[in-house]
Amino acid sequence: MGYTRNSLTLLVFLILLNAIDALNLSRNAHQDQDYTQFLLANEVARTPPMGWNSWNHFHCNVDEWTVKTTADALISTGLAALGYKYVNIDDCWAERNRDGRGNLRAKSSTFPSGIKGLAAYMHAKGLKLGIYSDAGYSTCSKTMPGSLGHEEQDARTFAEWGVDYLKYDNCYHDGSKPQKRYARMSNALRKVGRPILYSICEWGQEDPAKWAGEYGNSWRTTGDIKDTWESLTSIADQNNIWGKYAGPGRWNDPDMLEVGNGGMSVEEYQSHFSIWAVMKAPLLIGCDIRSISKETLRILGNKEVIDVNQDPLGVQARKIRSKSGLEVWAGSLSSRRVVVVFWNRGSSWASISVGWNEIGLQTSKPVVVRDLWAHSYVSRNMGSRLTSYVVPHGCKMFILTPY
Repeated sequence: MGYTRNSLTLLVFLILLNAIDALNLSRNAHQDQDYTQFLLANEVARTPPMGWNSWNHFHCNVDEWTVKTTADALISTGLAALGYKYVNIDDCWAERNRDGRGNLRAKSSTFPSGIKGLAAYMHAKGLKLGIYSDAGYSTCSKTMPGSLGHEEQDARTFAEWGVDYLKYDNCYHDGSKPQKRYARMSNALRKVGRPILYSICEWGQEDPAKWAGEYGNSWRTTGDIKDTWESLTSIADQNNIWGKYAGPGRWNDPDMLEVGNGGMSVEEYQSHFSIWAVMKAPLLIGCDIRSISKETLRILGNKEVIDVNQDPLGVQARKIRSKSGLEVWAGSLSSRRVVVVFWNRGSSWASISVGWNEIGLQTSKPVVVRDLWAHSYVSRNMGSRLTSYVVPHGCKMFILTPY
């Protein structure tokens, strides 16, 4: 009888424990949903973020004057008006050591006005400021502290400074799982009451597309990009496989744009921008905008291509066919439209074709076909198939609108 009573007590205890766990899970899920809605209501990552980042071109050679003049150039070139709003400082902005109270400090020699003053400069121009830290004890450059163990303190600091975007890297940590380290900063950001876009830079090591959407707004799916054709194609392929995890408020990030840095041809840069746009990748310019060429500005400033990236449906296009270096990428857009990219990875001109049945359109209904790089209509009544010749390493990009 005593055994039965003890068993019954244990059973009741376990039932209560499971009920409490279920209640906590429900409360956490509700809080996560509330926070996501809070960010979306404040237009944070409703569409992929657009802007500029200092790293690809300047690395550690970044200072206040460079950041301010870049912001000015975003406005004077018209890029800001197209949606490039975030001005993001990458690594190397802070002093090597924290202050006596454990706070991060902007490097006085390079950022004499401090980050708060820089944020005010951006906000006065209708732009937003992004900052960088690391889910480790030091950032990747080893020139400044990381935020591991200081998550709540640093999140409060960023909010007090008026920061709008946090890129959070993955160097020199304690060996713990990234899910735990990135969750800590996510929880800290949720408490500060300021909408800060949280960009998880885990390099794709533990398939962050599967879990990072619980914590952040974008996540790197790959290692660092290089200004080469080989890097571009490899990273595009790596990012492609995670398409189903992307959507409003949560984006796959194949790293920043190299367009304009000089390592690739115009055709290759146009392919780079097109594929990043259809993959709904963050469009973060990585060149020196202050000395931008007309050709680079033509690519980065293509509003029709940008509109695909910023389409409210938020569906990442996928590679649907690849043979002998000739590829077809396609994805759904709002208003029943479809975006199609013909990408020629080969070394000679080639014809690429796609049928309506391959991209979810009815073969019996004609469509309007718009060429986004030629800025012209290919046809206002095309039936069943689209074919086009594409230059080596180049692409063609179309929007198909059914009647």
